Amino acid sequence: MNFLLEPLHYDFMLKALFCSALIGCVCALLSVFLLLKGWSLIGDALSHAVVPGVAVAYLWQLPYALGAFTTGLFAAAAMLVLRRLPMLRQDAVIGFVFSVFFATGLLIISLYPTAVDLQAVIYGNILGIADSDLWQMLVIAGVSLLILALKWRDFMLLFFDDVQAVTTGLPVRRLQWLFFALVSAAVVAALQTVGAILVIALLITPGATAFLMTDRFGRVLICALIIGVVTAVVGAYASYFLDAATGAVIVVLQSFLFLLVFAIKHLAVHRATQTKSAHRLQCTAPVRYGEEGSV
Repeated sequence: MNFLLEPLHYDFMLKALFCSALIGCVCALLSVFLLLKGWSLIGDALSHAVVPGVAVAYLWQLPYALGAFTTGLFAAAAMLVLRRLPMLRQDAVIGFVFSVFFATGLLIISLYPTAVDLQAVIYGNILGIADSDLWQMLVIAGVSLLILALKWRDFMLLFFDDVQAVTTGLPVRRLQWLFFALVSAAVVAALQTVGAILVIALLITPGATAFLMTDRFGRVLICALIIGVVTAVVGAYASYFLDAATGAVIVVLQSFLFLLVFAIKHLAVHRATQTKSAHRLQCTAPVRYGEEGSV
C-alpha cells in the first residue's frame, strides 16, 4: 500500500491528478458535440493553431494563455468564413487553416528559438505546472462546465439539425462562436496536460467511445464524462510508475478503452445478427408432411 500510495505524497502529483481530471472532464464533453456535428478535425486544427499564439506570447513576455486563446479564435473565425465558400470542402478548409497556423508558429520559433520551449508546447508538462496555471485551468474548466450545463440542449439541437435550430429562433451564429471559444479555451488548458499534438485525442476518443456504448444523447454525455475523468486520472497516476510522459499514457489508455468497447460492441452485433439469421431460417424452412414432428 505504501508503494501504491507513494505518488499521493508529492504535491506535483496531486496537482497533476487534479488538472488531468479537470481537462479530461471538459474535453470529453466537448468531444461529444464535435462528433455529433462531424467536426472532430476542427479540434485538431485548433489544437495546432494555438502554437503561433504561444510563440508570440513568450516572445513579447505576455501570458501564453492569452496568445493561444487569441490565435485559436482567429483560426475558428477563418474556418467559419472559409466554410461559406461553395467551392471548398470542409476538410480542405480545416487542413488549410491547420497547416498555415502551425507552420507560422514553427517559423516564429525557428526565428527566435529561445522564446519558447517547443517541447513543452507539443508534449505538455503537467508535472511542472505552476500554481498560476492551475488556477487558470480551474477558471477555464469552471466557466466551460457552467456554459455547457446551461446551453447543452441548444448545442445539441444546433449540431444535430442546424436548420431546425434556425427555425426555432436560436442564435445560431452566436452559439457557434461560443462553442468555438469553449474549444479554444479547452485546448489552451490542455496544452499543459498533453500538449498540442495529443490534445486532439482528448477531443475525440471519449466521445467516440461513449457513442459506441449508448445512443441516447444524455447518457452519451454522462459516459463521455466518466471516461474522460477516469482515464485522465488513471493515466496520470500510472505515468508516475511507468516514468513516461503523462499525456501519452492518458491517450494510450483512452485508445485502449475505445478498442475494447469497439470489440465488445462488434461481437455483440455479430451474435445478434447470427441469432436473427438463424431465427429467420427456422421461420422460412419448408414443412415436410409425414415426418415425425410435422403438422
